[in-house]
Amino acid sequence: MRALRAYIDIPPIWLFLAAAVAWILARELPLIMAFGPVFRVGGGLTIAVGVAVILWAAWFFYRAKTPIEPRHTPKALITSGPFKYSRNPIYLGMVLILIGWVLVLGALSPVLIPYLYFWMVDQRFAAPEEEGLRHAFGVEGLRYIQTTPRWI
Repeated sequence: MRALRAYIDIPPIWLFLAAAVAWILARELPLIMAFGPVFRVGGGLTIAVGVAVILWAAWFFYRAKTPIEPRHTPKALITSGPFKYSRNPIYLGMVLILIGWVLVLGALSPVLIPYLYFWMVDQRFAAPEEEGLRHAFGVEGLRYIQTTPRWI
C-alpha cells in the first residue's frame, strides 16, 4: 500500500486532480462566466507554454541521466537551460497548465485552484527537494539554492 501511495503522490497526479476539481466547479458552480473567447485563447497559449517548459526541463533531466521523479536521489545537479532561471521549472510548467485550464474553462469559481496547487507543490515537493539537493551535492547544491530562485 505504501508503494502505491508513493506512486500516486506525485505532482502530475495532483495536477490532474486539481484540473478535475476546476472542471467540476466550472460546470456545476460557475458563479459567473467571467472569461470570454480572448481569455480562452490566452488560456490555450498558457497551457502550450506550460507544456513547452516541462518538455524543455525534461530534456535536461534526460541529458544528465538523472531521475525526473520526485523523491528519487538526483545523480546530477542541473543548472543550465530552464534550471538557470528556476529550481522548479517542471512545477512552474504545471502551474501554467492549470492557470491556462482555468482560463479555458471560462468560469470564476475555479480561479483559486492554481494558487492552491502552487502552494501544495511548493510545500509538499519543492521545499523537501531542496534538502535533497543540499544532501546530494553539498556546497554546490547550497550555492545553487542560494543563487537560483525556487520559482522565478
